Amino acid sequence: MRLFLDTANVEQIKEADSLGVISGVTTNPPIIAREGRHDVKAQIAKILEVFDKEVVGQVVSLEAEGMIRQAQEIASWRANMVVKIPMCMEGLKAIHQLKKQNINTLATIVFTPSQALLAAQAGAKYVAPFLGRSRLICQDGLKLVKDIADIYRLHDMETQVLVGSVENPIDAIQCAKAGAHIATVTFETLQQMAIHPTTDLTIKEFLNGWEGIDIM
Repeated sequence: MRLFLDTANVEQIKEADSLGVISGVTTNPPIIAREGRHDVKAQIAKILEVFDKEVVGQVVSLEAEGMIRQAQEIASWRANMVVKIPMCMEGLKAIHQLKKQNINTLATIVFTPSQALLAAQAGAKYVAPFLGRSRLICQDGLKLVKDIADIYRLHDMETQVLVGSVENPIDAIQCAKAGAHIATVTFETLQQMAIHPTTDLTIKEFLNGWEGIDIM
């Protein structure tokens, strides 16, 4: 399973990328606004300056025609841009047309396997079931992820499962076990995945054991 960083903070992206553990970056207007920015294109341009892998930008129109127009603009920013399209009837129309134009899309805000199946049939490269939000409505988000992944694998579909709202290291590992292709994580969750107090303690013990010994 790959990891995408869910942020528009350029310094966080640079730090995470230096670790060699992230394959992409996901953004949306609220995430960009949290950085004190209101010009989506300008902020994504800053991300593209420091990050050469997939970056996800989101349309804001609710009409298929507007989604397609905005997606074409986002896709023009760089070859490996991915366009986030909301899962709805108009969104499916847009995904279908954008597939014909070789524009990669991510069907977002998915809460049922049937939605995921339709998005895949329409031509989405990724679908994003929302783990955290599923729990808010008393839905088993991990079962949703597994059901979608199973359907795609059973029918040899190219669409990949990109899980949104992954809020902690345990959820990230559970998503991997459920068959997700990608989990989106915050920078804080990424940090939590890398550390453990016993690891830190053991490192300290090892270093103490080498005191007074020159190994270089």
